Amino acid sequence: MSHVPAADTAYGVGTAPSGAAALAFQHEVVRNLICRQARYPDIATSHDWYMALAFSVRDRMLARWAASTKTYAEKDVKVACYLSAEFLIGPQLGNNLLNLGMQSEAREAVSALGQNLDELLAIEEEPGLGNGGLGRLAACYMDSLSTLEIPAIGYGIRYEFGIFDQEIRDGRQIEITDKWLQRGNPWEIVRPDLSYYVCFGGRTESETDAEGRLRVRWVPARQVKGVACDMPVQGYRVDTCNVLRLWKSEAVESFDFQDFNSGEYYEAVQEKVVSETLSKVLYPNDEPEAGKRLRLAQQYFFVSCSLQDMLRLADAKGTPVQRFAELFAAQLNDTHPSIAVAELMRLLVDEHLVSWDAAWDITQRTFAYTNHTLLPEALETWGLPLFESLLPRPLEIIYEINRRFLDEVRRAFPGDEARVKRMSLIDESGGRKVRMAHLATVGSHAVNGVAALHSDLLKQTVMRDFAEMSPQQFLSVTNGVTPRRFLMLSNPALACLLDKTIGADWATDLARLDALVAFADDIAFHDAWRSIRADNKTALAARIKSLTGIDVDPNALFDIQVKRIHEYKRQHLNALYIISLYRRLSRTPDLDTASRCFIFGGKAAPGYAMAKLIIRLITGIAEVVNSDPAIKGRMKVVFYPDFNVKNGHAVYPAADLSEQISTAGKEASGTGNMKFMMNGALTIGTLDGANVEIRDEAGAENFFLFGLTAPQVDEVKLAGYRPAEYVRANEDLRDALDQIAQGRFSRGDKETFRPLLDSLMQHDPFLVLADFADYVACQERVSEAWHDARQWTRMSIMNTARSGKFSSDRAIREYCGRIWKTRPVRIELGQP
Repeated sequence: MSHVPAADTAYGVGTAPSGAAALAFQHEVVRNLICRQARYPDIATSHDWYMALAFSVRDRMLARWAASTKTYAEKDVKVACYLSAEFLIGPQLGNNLLNLGMQSEAREAVSALGQNLDELLAIEEEPGLGNGGLGRLAACYMDSLSTLEIPAIGYGIRYEFGIFDQEIRDGRQIEITDKWLQRGNPWEIVRPDLSYYVCFGGRTESETDAEGRLRVRWVPARQVKGVACDMPVQGYRVDTCNVLRLWKSEAVESFDFQDFNSGEYYEAVQEKVVSETLSKVLYPNDEPEAGKRLRLAQQYFFVSCSLQDMLRLADAKGTPVQRFAELFAAQLNDTHPSIAVAELMRLLVDEHLVSWDAAWDITQRTFAYTNHTLLPEALETWGLPLFESLLPRPLEIIYEINRRFLDEVRRAFPGDEARVKRMSLIDESGGRKVRMAHLATVGSHAVNGVAALHSDLLKQTVMRDFAEMSPQQFLSVTNGVTPRRFLMLSNPALACLLDKTIGADWATDLARLDALVAFADDIAFHDAWRSIRADNKTALAARIKSLTGIDVDPNALFDIQVKRIHEYKRQHLNALYIISLYRRLSRTPDLDTASRCFIFGGKAAPGYAMAKLIIRLITGIAEVVNSDPAIKGRMKVVFYPDFNVKNGHAVYPAADLSEQISTAGKEASGTGNMKFMMNGALTIGTLDGANVEIRDEAGAENFFLFGLTAPQVDEVKLAGYRPAEYVRANEDLRDALDQIAQGRFSRGDKETFRPLLDSLMQHDPFLVLADFADYVACQERVSEAWHDARQWTRMSIMNTARSGKFSSDRAIREYCGRIWKTRPVRIELGQP
């Protein structure tokens, strides 16, 4: 039976905690249990207690939210609006307790109620609002915006179901529906009064108004209503609480009484079913035409709702539409929200009767665009028939934007029609398509890459023509991650050691970690550092045992590669090395090499057959290696299922070696590499994405570098890359591939991995085989370094010490100063 506060609280009888703050909070939890959950303590489940605790924390946040909103309404402020199709925010309870400074208070309060805070934290579902790095970045940026006291709104989609939960059955990925909202979301405030209509299909009609101006009216085939669902975003130890506003789709009329009355029961609710599909699931498979149509509709839906909301806020503040860009700075997080350029033009020209030139000036001053990829196939395009059938009026506006823009190109580069064709917003080759990256670039005043190398390559490759025409438009803002979640929350023992050693100010000024350099050779500090890392590894080993049944040795080198499964991220390069090491250990059991636990994690897109085959290869290797007594436990291979933010809390602090081995020139930045570095892992990697800057910051001596550089990759391909030559020249590589081909890791089935082997031997688009020998040699240097515990500890400390650049706070300061021109606004928390 649960304990409750003393009788004079009117909630029951029990033992009260000692602290006054904890006692008051204890009362709030019980009040929310009864008044919001309709439960009394004797019958409450752990989930009931979790919900009551979450509501109590939310109440504290909403007081700050109200103060923030009131201040923004009354003062002359510029609001940063972050438009993103994903916000991978992670569990909220622990993060909000941390930001509010309430961890001890909450722990004491729930303990007095007979509950365990850690167990309640473990109950919380991972919000299914994002997929990978792009969504995690957006969430980090929202955290930093609030912490830096910048007025901000995040705009996205309130997905009912996330991408999927991953299970590994018989060695293969199985996708399970992510029902993250099944038991409710205590952080969400649904606002039915904040809703907007979004048009789809139909036709346009033109007319001349009384003043002789041409006006276009969109007559849609159907409309969908977008309803705001808000989540508070609390800053760290400040009173700023911003909002993440996500849009839920609903039918304009959810029930057709005439259809129902005439016996057409299914048709009566058809509109509701179709309309609510828009926010039903994150990123449907976009291969079939229906999937593509839904994804484009999703993007337009959330962008239109968001811009209508911003225009409403401007009107409520009394700001004329002509000053819209002075009130809002809107960042397009990749191409998913780039239709916003056409939609803001439509709203200004068609709805607010602004002239084209004035509207275009407002649009360009409002938007900035973040590019996240150098892979041409990943730059979004939409076929014109699909686009026209779904969004006829926005397409007309895109045509007009393109016509005027290409006139500018011709004036800048007379006679260069090839350039005009390359820069057009419409791709005329192989089926006409709208180029969304081009639309975002033309409609924005700034375009940024997300790492120094990526930004340079962006200007040299996919955006070269645009950079030559408007070089001042392009800049670089290296990504960052929040140290609150990925160090303080996930690695509290290390955070405590940092506080004691260099003071607590590093939490909001990560550059202060540089002070750790003075302790890099301090033996007592080494001992404390290694003790914390050992505890983290022991905890991860216990989780691995619980999830997979695999026993791993916490004293082994934890070699970890967790990220989305993709050929360019080259998990299969790692797998080939593991096979070669296993074969060497089989031949020479006493080989002088570090004992290792190789840990993989990540999801493969449901339709990405090669990525799913890579998972099957890893699990197949694990089956063989982990059951071979001849290895004597010196190697273990683990595939950690369902990797997400929540699971990352246990993984990042336990890593000894961070695998960042993508083909040079393919990874835009990476953020997992930063989380590992912050927690003291050493990186083995190529000169790709933010690895370049990580190596610069940590020092070459504290980074394990291998592989071709981006220019060398281009040279190899231009010379006519022949992967089979690398196989012939390397006996270990040949043996590893032969072992796969013979069915050693597929239970004797020689066909399972044939598509993967054929791809490597005949094409190898990401130069896995070309980099294999150098990767193996680099891994030998890792083993040598591991044997010197003192030197390895020093390298680990230096990585954390030099990770200050990779805070999302630094990145947001750069966005504010260089792109958005926004300033902090201090929030004073008054009485409710």
